[in-house]
Amino acid sequence: MNPSQVYFTDFHVPVGTSQLQKLRRLIEKAGLGELDLDRKLVCIKMHFGEPGNLSFLRPNYAKVVADFVKDKGGVPFLSDCNTLYAGRRKNALEHLDAAYENGFSPLSTGCQILIGDGLRGTDDVEVPVRGGEYVKAAKIGRAIMDADVFISLTHFKGHEQTGFGGAIKNIGMGCGSRAGKMEQHNAGKPVVKAKRCVGCRACAKHCGQDAITYGADGKALIDQDKCVGCGRCIGVCNFDAIHNPSGDSVQMLNRKMAEYTKAVVDGRPCFHISLVRDISPNCDCHGENDVPILPDVGMFASFDPVALDQACADACLGQEPLPGGQLARRMAEEGFVDQHDHFVNTTEGTEWESCLAHAEKIGLGSRRYELVAI
Repeated sequence: MNPSQVYFTDFHVPVGTSQLQKLRRLIEKAGLGELDLDRKLVCIKMHFGEPGNLSFLRPNYAKVVADFVKDKGGVPFLSDCNTLYAGRRKNALEHLDAAYENGFSPLSTGCQILIGDGLRGTDDVEVPVRGGEYVKAAKIGRAIMDADVFISLTHFKGHEQTGFGGAIKNIGMGCGSRAGKMEQHNAGKPVVKAKRCVGCRACAKHCGQDAITYGADGKALIDQDKCVGCGRCIGVCNFDAIHNPSGDSVQMLNRKMAEYTKAVVDGRPCFHISLVRDISPNCDCHGENDVPILPDVGMFASFDPVALDQACADACLGQEPLPGGQLARRMAEEGFVDQHDHFVNTTEGTEWESCLAHAEKIGLGSRRYELVAI
């Protein structure tokens, strides 16, 4: 397979220009205008951010993409699907409120917002996965699948389970309905290391299934029958007291996520954009965001989501950790074992290689890429 082209521009701007102008130039050079957008319904998939989090992509970036689509005759809309966990985006009404609170509106973005899987996260369609080994039919939000053209606009950052959250995470997990998200997460379920648990109850506050209770000793207990394996409790625990004992659960999640992504993009025009900035250690689903673990890198775009994720990851691995961030703090811990990977070093037990390897195996794209700087 020939290497895919990934276009890149940094965030430096001379006086008299802006990052938004650079983003417009990037997507134009990368070929978005080559797609037939005339009178097409165009889904722009992005993350609106959990209220309280401030590292999500600003709506200004979405407006650049939406305006480009409209200039080519298309009809764009922004979309995301509802969440499994008990946050502010678990149904369409609260999800829209959260989006508006974070600045996303038809006025700020130039297009409408549709929650992909409907009011309660149940409006999905089963989409066959060609070449799928773990998922035969992915449960994808209906509005997303009804679009003629699909564009992903991704905030590339760390992630508490999958190592990093890039284009494949934004598409595969983000486009899954609530049932689809559960299907991807159900390979393994976390347990509590009682010696490390301090009884702070942060995990229970973030559990959408009421699966976490506390014993007489004040230690957390996870009801395995109620747990869906979403891993949110792992991400919010500051004491490494919760882990997943299933050795292949993260790898299974990664592979299912790749197959869900293939279901979304197969058979229709697609384009992918990732902004590597405000690289928080955890997903934008968190109502908080710690200081960045790495410096801002730049903006990337490609027709190939696998090459795009690989290019973004490589760019991040070439950066020096920022002082005071979770990555730097972990590296300074006594007994730290360097895994020579910033994302794996940031959160113990994470892993991302299996996602890209499986994505390439099933024909989603290529990990080989040619970086075209503009």
